[in-house]
Amino acid sequence: MLHRKLVFVGVVAAFVFAAACGKTESKSSNKGKSGPVTKPPVGKPKPKPKAKPKRNAAWDKFVRRYILASMKANPHRGVSAGRHELDGLVPDLSRAGLKKEEARLRKALADAKAFDASTLNAKQVFERKYMIARLEGDLFQFDSKAFERVPFLYAWPINPTNYIQRDYAPLATRMKAVVKLQNNIPSVLAAARANLHTPMPKTYLAVSLGIFKGYASFFKAAVPKVFASVKGDDLHKQFDAANKKTVAAFDDFVKWLKAQLPEAKNNFALGPKLYREMLVKTEMVTTPVAELEKIGEADLERNTATLKAECKRIAPGKPIKTCVHIVQADKPKEGPVERAKKQLAELEAFLRKVDIVTIPGTERATVHEAPPYNRFNFAYINIPGLWEKKQVKAVYYIAPPDPKWTKKEREEYIPGEWDLLFVSVHEVWPGHFLNYLHAKRAASMFGRLFVGYAFSEGWAHYTEEMMWNVGLHKGNAKAHVGQLLNALLRNVRFLASIGMHTEGMTVEAAEKMFLDKAYQDAGNARQQAYRGTMDPGYLNYTMGKLMIRKLRDDWCKSRGGRKCWKKFHDTFLSFGGPPIPLVRKEMLGAADDGKLF
Repeated sequence: MLHRKLVFVGVVAAFVFAAACGKTESKSSNKGKSGPVTKPPVGKPKPKPKAKPKRNAAWDKFVRRYILASMKANPHRGVSAGRHELDGLVPDLSRAGLKKEEARLRKALADAKAFDASTLNAKQVFERKYMIARLEGDLFQFDSKAFERVPFLYAWPINPTNYIQRDYAPLATRMKAVVKLQNNIPSVLAAARANLHTPMPKTYLAVSLGIFKGYASFFKAAVPKVFASVKGDDLHKQFDAANKKTVAAFDDFVKWLKAQLPEAKNNFALGPKLYREMLVKTEMVTTPVAELEKIGEADLERNTATLKAECKRIAPGKPIKTCVHIVQADKPKEGPVERAKKQLAELEAFLRKVDIVTIPGTERATVHEAPPYNRFNFAYINIPGLWEKKQVKAVYYIAPPDPKWTKKEREEYIPGEWDLLFVSVHEVWPGHFLNYLHAKRAASMFGRLFVGYAFSEGWAHYTEEMMWNVGLHKGNAKAHVGQLLNALLRNVRFLASIGMHTEGMTVEAAEKMFLDKAYQDAGNARQQAYRGTMDPGYLNYTMGKLMIRKLRDDWCKSRGGRKCWKKFHDTFLSFGGPPIPLVRKEMLGAADDGKLF
């Protein structure tokens, strides 16, 4: 509808202009002279407006074909998006399969670049830029040989969550999908063993062992209970046989990973060259890494100074760690999962009261404990896909502490009331979940499906400080400390990513930085340092936040300052989730100063 409206407006404008031009020529009669007298033209005639390109059907067809091909090549993404004809299928992750996928992406990139932009309307021109940027980012996985290095990448295509947690079909239908998935899991694990180069980094092995052990125990103990009520002896026989084969494949893969431990190295770093490529290709950020590091250090100092000021109110004369301990000791009595459920209702009510961003639709998120195979991070959200026919709820997952940790570490891992509050802001209101509500309504189909790392995490992290600024628990120093602890965690991720991947920082040094500068507990500090070795892109939380904040200030400068925040938020989210520099150019146009930070 939006594209048609733009074309219609252009046609009306041209018609009005032509009608006006028809009145510039007039006739008059002069007595004593024969023939009409024409009034001489005054100046040069105005040129006719250049016709705006109409919507190019060929481009739309190209995009649709690319999306469908992507879903088929990556069935787990298709299922996540609600394409259930792909249930139970997995991508071909063999070496031949990966080469084929890389070739598909490179051809799509070449074809998109070759498309004549002058034949597209304004929305399609932007979509083309968006698609090119996304393809460049996807190809970085192949440029960096990620499938040869990171075991973690083989975990997502076999994740059963969408079949178990999403009530998109009768349980028996979803059980059949899981049987198909179970029969395909051994091929993924075999591909991982064939592709992964050894020796592997110690941290990759530590995290991967946790993930794949979790899968084994989940399929062995939990999955059969999920489908116990389904009727049909034949289906249960199929399930039992497939499940037995799946558990054996996981157990075998875990043994193989354990066998790599004696030879494990610390060879996780991307190195300066690949790290710069990651920033450019995945997020269109060209700022030199050394400059980025200074920007990150400055934001860390800003948040630390604010934390010190609030801690003077909470624990005058005491060290910051004492203050943080006081705030974190205020644990949710009902546990983090039940408390988070109540927080979501409170946060939605606050958002509606301050009216800082539009809440479209009636969809709502629920909260559950994270499954055993996905507990390497404290919290995350699983959001239903665009093509789901039933209204399936998003699930905000909260991980319990690792039972192998000491009692003290397990107790410290459970977040305090105010820390948890801003995690709930990040994951749901108005973070990831609200981003999803807007993205699914984006004008571009590409925008509805492909939301980038810095856009997604940058927005979610940006909302934490924004919510404090607009008055969430105004004046409550403990609440402010909760927000600041989340900010400091992301500040240290930013610096640890740069340090570990470009400057030779050790995992132990990164872990200490999480302890000393982000004020994390021992379990979280270790977890965060390990994650950074295999996820260098986790600098995108702070990097995205800072780019959004700069864009907001620049865009609102001539639009009433703070009064325009709601309009800014709605406009920003309407793009779906492209690289933020691309959104910046689109929103600011000629007013863009080119400075991302």
